[in-house]
Amino acid sequence: MSLRIIVLAKQVPDTRNVGKDAMKADGTVNRAALPAIFNPEDLNALEQALRLKDLFPDTTVNIITMGPPRAADIIREGLFRGADGGYLLTDRVFAGADTLATSYALHEAIKKTGDFDLIISGRQAIDGDTAQVGPQVAEKLKIPQITYSEEIQSIDNGKITVKRRLERGIEIVEAMLPVLITVTGSAPACRPRNARLIQKYKYAKTPSEKQVAPQPSEGTGVVKPLLGDLGVFLNLIEWGAADVSADVQQCGLSGSPTKVKKIENVVFQAKESKTLDSSDEQIEALMVELIANHTIGG
Repeated sequence: MSLRIIVLAKQVPDTRNVGKDAMKADGTVNRAALPAIFNPEDLNALEQALRLKDLFPDTTVNIITMGPPRAADIIREGLFRGADGGYLLTDRVFAGADTLATSYALHEAIKKTGDFDLIISGRQAIDGDTAQVGPQVAEKLKIPQITYSEEIQSIDNGKITVKRRLERGIEIVEAMLPVLITVTGSAPACRPRNARLIQKYKYAKTPSEKQVAPQPSEGTGVVKPLLGDLGVFLNLIEWGAADVSADVQQCGLSGSPTKVKKIENVVFQAKESKTLDSSDEQIEALMVELIANHTIGG
């Protein structure tokens, strides 16, 4: 059996380093001011796709990501771990997209890629924590969705079995393919980069990256060539809004009803501490104090 799997992944700002310049005046994230990383739960999603590829070697795993040109790093990271290819959605009209506009653009890109059996994404991105994009894409594609997934247990006869981890416990859910699955951070971590695949794909580039003139190698004065035209596997696909026939009014800020008004960097500091022993009296006194200052309770 072979599967056609799409992994939705996002390059996100590292929210562990949010500072005063993290937000622009128009309420959008200033991504240039923050380090960019592979969204953690999307890596969990990628691992689930790669495990299916291990079981069914003829399976193809392609990554779709939307972002600025530097988001091509996400596709390369996927290739280094075992993905087969990817598509970068990059266009100025996509900038400032909320979940509605993002899911619309991803939906249009997925339609352009052709048939698929399974779409896997992280539950949510750390720069938004909405958990809305995956379900919205499923609704637009009119396919079933299984959220909060922790493990894909089996695929057989066009049916998938998934373990979900919820606050109240664990569920085992079945659905018919095609289906969209969102994966939580409690799922197995993604496998590390493969040295052989790094050597194979380290020069893979998008058309935009190829337009940037190569610079001399540090300390040598020798210009390293861009090798993107030496093989199809080194050519990363890049699409703009026109390439996926997207309505620009539904993209970016114009297609985003959600507006961020303010971002705050909250740092918790302990100004005072209290040491308790295990006596019932001290624990009861602490509970009374916490209720009195409304830390707990109504």
